[in-house]
Amino acid sequence: MPPQSFDVCAIGNALVDVIADATEDFLRAHKIVKGAMTLIDAERAGQLYDLIGPAVEMSGGAAANTVAGVASLGGNPAYMGKVKADQLGAIFRHDMHAMGVHFATPPAPERRHEVQSVAIDRRGGAPTGRCLILVTPDAQRSMSTYLGAAVEFGPADIQPDIIKNSQVTYLEGYLFDPPEAKKAFHEAAKMAHKNGRQLSLSLSDVFCVERHRAAFLDLVKNEVDILFANQNELLALYETKDLAAAVEKARAHCKIAVTTRSEKGAIIAAGSETVEIPAEPVAKVVDTTGAGDLFTAGFLYGLTQKRNLAQCARIGAICAAEVISHYGPRPQHSLKELIGKKLAA
Repeated sequence: MPPQSFDVCAIGNALVDVIADATEDFLRAHKIVKGAMTLIDAERAGQLYDLIGPAVEMSGGAAANTVAGVASLGGNPAYMGKVKADQLGAIFRHDMHAMGVHFATPPAPERRHEVQSVAIDRRGGAPTGRCLILVTPDAQRSMSTYLGAAVEFGPADIQPDIIKNSQVTYLEGYLFDPPEAKKAFHEAAKMAHKNGRQLSLSLSDVFCVERHRAAFLDLVKNEVDILFANQNELLALYETKDLAAAVEKARAHCKIAVTTRSEKGAIIAAGSETVEIPAEPVAKVVDTTGAGDLFTAGFLYGLTQKRNLAQCARIGAICAAEVISHYGPRPQHSLKELIGKKLAA
């Protein structure tokens, strides 16, 4: 049989999201940086988990959320990311398959000689990662992430046939911390361009940009075809307070540069073309978790279906609006049906 073709192949941190309400006082008391993603260790993850109130638990991770969105739109996505052969890992794998996402990365192996963490129940070795997402009354989410097995992703986990047969390979900036993951990113970029495919990168978080600015700039200048960043991330990348100047620099470096601006919509710069679209109206913003991930899903889906830039951005905005209207980073309704209704209106 010929290899399967994919619209989007995403590479990222495979995590289980734990989402709970929190007050501003709680964030201050436990030194949680509001609106940011902070990496934590197993002990801190266990302490916070014990302190938070009732929570919703579901498979997540930024790039995984994006391909879940692509699948809901009717696309054919693939995913690469590392989980453990444990309970959460099995849940993550089942969720991805149930949504129609191709996910065949082998699980991280057991290492029984390692000392077990008192905070995390496991049989040995790093367990499946998890992200504790605390949502304040203003719908802002503050993330404390224990990466666990996700950090074991490396070049050996790259599946060449999938990248070769994917229109776009999408890289999640959050995964860029481990040295082996950096190597995997460059290997994926090499494979994508060797086969005439496009490479996309999300900057993911301002703190990611500040940790890896030089390396990100190298990727953006030399490898990235489609860049996704929110306004603050783009400003941090180019070390400026002038958004227009940052957009122009991104335009010069990439074929398509997408800058999201929350309630102000998005700016897309591609060659000599500039497209600005407003945010899609939402009756009530409940939880902003996954907004950028789902915007990216809609944009990339539109791009792989040969839509123009304005249509791609509109689809992205509609997807983002759906996900911020409820808890959790993944759509609760068929995005394919929603897009059909919205674009026909």
